Amino acid sequence: MIPVYDLHTHSTLSDGEMLPIELVRRAAVLGYRTLAITDHVDPGNLSQVIAAQASLKEPAGEYGVTLLAGVEITHVPPSRIPLLARRAKEEGADIVVVHGETVVEPVAPGTNLAACTCPDVDLLAHPGLLTPEIALEAAERGIALEITSRAGHNRTNGHVALEARSAGCILVVDSDAHGPQDLMEARARETVARGAGLRPPEASAALDLNIERWLFHRGSI
Repeated sequence: MIPVYDLHTHSTLSDGEMLPIELVRRAAVLGYRTLAITDHVDPGNLSQVIAAQASLKEPAGEYGVTLLAGVEITHVPPSRIPLLARRAKEEGADIVVVHGETVVEPVAPGTNLAACTCPDVDLLAHPGLLTPEIALEAAERGIALEITSRAGHNRTNGHVALEARSAGCILVVDSDAHGPQDLMEARARETVARGAGLRPPEASAALDLNIERWLFHRGSI
């Protein structure tokens, strides 16, 4: 098995350690076929982040990687998430991630709900102790929930897996990589999925998700 995708990574365009092209290269060496660079954004830096990532799609292709220009809307007031997500799509973002209500950061209450009721959001990252009602909202719209390897954020992976199973949500397994050491090889990805409590078929469905087909059906690409 080889890694198929990582939909949540960061570069020097926000708080990551690697230039975007280095992040692409390291992912390529590990065998990744699809990589989303989802740097933290708010209204002030969204445009420049999307434009910078889009400029790297062709170089990424030379390494055999499909690069998705993405954003992670972070610490934005919940009421403003829909407008910013729509703007991101209009400016060319292939994938819009929202920084969920992780239990280790002061994310504003209501962020998970705003994300999971927004048609322009594709992925709710590390959603913490999300409620069954919010999981159902995500399932209804095809918004994926994240199982993460990120320290601290991963404390609630088991809870996310249970709520996703009950609601019928799409799950993805991501690194939330900020440095070279954070990118996962295939065995590590499988361990994160199974460690979250996913049964073997559930883990396989999450690990092998066809990202382009999912985003195409969502109207994102």
